[in-house]
Amino acid sequence: MSKIFAVANQKGGVGKTTTCVNLAASLVASRRRVLLIDLDPQGNATMGSGVDKSQLALSSYDVLAGEAAARDAVVSTESGFALLPANGDLSAAEVELLDMDGRESRLRRALRPIAEDYDYIVVDCPPSLNMLTVNALCAANGVLIPMQCEYYALEGLSALIDTITQIQRAANPELKIEGILRTMYDPRNSLTSDVSEQLSEYFGERLYRTCIPRNVRLAEAPSYGKPALDYDKHSKGAIAYLALAGEMTRRHASHQNPSRPVAEAV
Repeated sequence: MSKIFAVANQKGGVGKTTTCVNLAASLVASRRRVLLIDLDPQGNATMGSGVDKSQLALSSYDVLAGEAAARDAVVSTESGFALLPANGDLSAAEVELLDMDGRESRLRRALRPIAEDYDYIVVDCPPSLNMLTVNALCAANGVLIPMQCEYYALEGLSALIDTITQIQRAANPELKIEGILRTMYDPRNSLTSDVSEQLSEYFGERLYRTCIPRNVRLAEAPSYGKPALDYDKHSKGAIAYLALAGEMTRRHASHQNPSRPVAEAV
């Protein structure tokens, strides 16, 4: 059965898209079948995967609007994962979804015919808790939350957890926090250590051991339309995402972390 992860955090600049693209490539490197879904109107995951968002015949907007099947809109990438791309057209979906039947579950229904074609489906959410993010959360088994170890990040995390809890109760009882990922990690910073301790206390095993460091190669890779693994496989950023993929797959294989309600996870 495929694992569907929404990579979400309403705070911008925490590494959501970087995580989506590099995690997808790293999971492919571990011989998993992967679909990356771009649900951000900025289309950064699309461009970072080497696909020109201005030349799309079909996009995630067409799928959400019911104008195309997901299978028809998916494209291949040179990195080996499949991509449901996005561009600015998706901005219209934020408004149009409000008047659609089953607005919260449009993505979930669209994925049903293709979900079993993949081991992992990774959804890049926009930096807000809008209807696009709600669709991702309703379709997902778990939420991967990238965050920086800083004070304001903790404040934003509380709002996201409230939203996850509401979705879990109202529309998707299978939804859980898959994991908290520390990004742009600098162990020399005392605040980083303090926040890490708080995250470990509250989330326990849900906090990934893997931390993603600040890394120039990770920042450069999107401008070449490549994951860091293809741009510089020896970089610290590429190695960190390979480690994250390994940690995730081992976690799922061992079944040592059973699902539990979000309220218990916090």
